[in-house]
Amino acid sequence: MFSRQVAALVAAVAAAGMLAFPLSGCGGGGAGARSDPGRPLEALRASVPLRVRLEPSPKQVAGPSYPLATVRPGHTIDLHSSPGGRILDRVGARTEFGSMRVFWIEKVRGDWFGVPASELPDGELAWVRDDSRGLELSQTRFWITAEVSRRRLELRYGNRVLDRFPVGVGSPGSPTPLGDFAITDGLVGKGLGPWYGCCVLALSGHQPNLPAGWIGGNRMAIHGTPGAVGGATSRGCLRASDPDMISLFARVPLGTPVFIRA
Repeated sequence: MFSRQVAALVAAVAAAGMLAFPLSGCGGGGAGARSDPGRPLEALRASVPLRVRLEPSPKQVAGPSYPLATVRPGHTIDLHSSPGGRILDRVGARTEFGSMRVFWIEKVRGDWFGVPASELPDGELAWVRDDSRGLELSQTRFWITAEVSRRRLELRYGNRVLDRFPVGVGSPGSPTPLGDFAITDGLVGKGLGPWYGCCVLALSGHQPNLPAGWIGGNRMAIHGTPGAVGGATSRGCLRASDPDMISLFARVPLGTPVFIRA
């Protein structure tokens, strides 16, 4: 039953979204007209079987929660090199791929937030000033860990492990980068091309070790795949089976922290 439901919702969501999304060597970039990623995301979440979407009540679960900052529509936010430092970039309420811009607040210094941002190199934080006019604050108890050596991903909610499944990782020449990242985009649609399976969760990180001549972009992601799972053959992305990817995609919000370890 579950496999039939997955197949049906993948077909429905693919028909709803036509998105172009070049990523780091996970396959190649597709071509297609962009649409609002919120609509296929909502459709996917509503269509996933209930047993997949169940989550504990926050009152019943101990463990960490992670603060998030969403850029309000119509506002522009300055990304600084440090609290009060020089401006590195200015960003709006939508990412380059059209998703709502949601930051994971990894550090706080006074009224400044240190956030992973795709505009900066891996390992560096952009600093944004707390401003209630431009930012809406919230939190999530979801977080993701991935162990490259074990080729395994876990979805957690507070201290509870909600899901655990195998993933493919980067090849020896283009290994999966390690570090702390955040989900920036959730994308589905035929325009992704056949390499990304059902859907993509783009990350704030980048792949610095792409092969010579690669033109597919350098953004990291967790995504589905039409092929086998568990090998070390990607250009750095984490690949999951479509059923596992749909389960993950349907639950985690934008901004969710992703910790990739050796």
